[in-house]
Amino acid sequence: MKLFFCGLLLVFLIQSNVYAQGKFNAFQLLTDIKTLSSDEYQGRKVGSSGSKKAQEYIVKRFLEYKLMPFEGYFEQNFAFTPAFTPNTTPNTKISGTNLVGYIEGKTNKDLFIVITAHYDHLGIRNNEIYNGADDNASGVAAMFAVADYFQKNKPESSIIFAAVDAEEMGLKGAYHFVDNLPIVKDKIVMNINIDMLSRNENNEVYACGTYHYPFLKNYIAKNTNKHEVALKLGHDVPESVSGGIQDWSYASDHGAFHKAGIPFIYFGVEDHPDYHRPTDKFETINQVFFVKATDMVLDYILIFDKYLRAIKNEKTK
Repeated sequence: MKLFFCGLLLVFLIQSNVYAQGKFNAFQLLTDIKTLSSDEYQGRKVGSSGSKKAQEYIVKRFLEYKLMPFEGYFEQNFAFTPAFTPNTTPNTKISGTNLVGYIEGKTNKDLFIVITAHYDHLGIRNNEIYNGADDNASGVAAMFAVADYFQKNKPESSIIFAAVDAEEMGLKGAYHFVDNLPIVKDKIVMNINIDMLSRNENNEVYACGTYHYPFLKNYIAKNTNKHEVALKLGHDVPESVSGGIQDWSYASDHGAFHKAGIPFIYFGVEDHPDYHRPTDKFETINQVFFVKATDMVLDYILIFDKYLRAIKNEKTK
């Protein structure tokens, strides 16, 4: 398997402009998703030993990219009572942990983008591990790649990187973060959420959110770089209006920001046959697509960073 994996990486070195341009380390991107979705992490269910391993890995990567913690530590702990299920004792509290760090901007230090990606998944069910490679080891790995780039190329504005917990239990970590922000809310201009980025048979990634915040379309249009992955807008219109097309406005962690009136763009792919199944493994992702999709998302983040003060002015109109 190791030789096969390395052989595929040689394809990336040839095919991927990402690696050639040195925006981020494509090998590390794939190593991160492969590691977090391995059996060792036992599906990263909130409150589990596998989740704890994931937290340790994420903190290690935050330190490698020299992210700064708020008040001396990355951990933001919280507890919640889940909705009752047949295998859950009523009123049982579950503990979760968000991991939060930031890179200070060189020009707009007082303005922030919050990049989120949930690291939890479904754990073990009926003795099968739900590894959650696409959902959402892919988003966390992509977030690391963005941190890699901005650690080497300081952003214009400040960027918070939040690996949030308990998304699969109802966005609990994201809601806790928004309710307990480490900075004044008015300083947060927008949220960029990454959730499921590593496979799509149509070679597409959706940017969800412009229906609610149409002024963001102008900034998306400023990215004139050509990408081999297609970006599509949508999945943010109420289903009653869109003719039954899924509305993702509250489908992932961006929903907590949206509810608080913070503009968001959610980058992700449509559901696939392995979604929320034990077959969502590293072996079933599309590695070439994932590298190229991450490169595209980074390009859009660069645009938002460049124009963040103008976005803030439009947001407050």
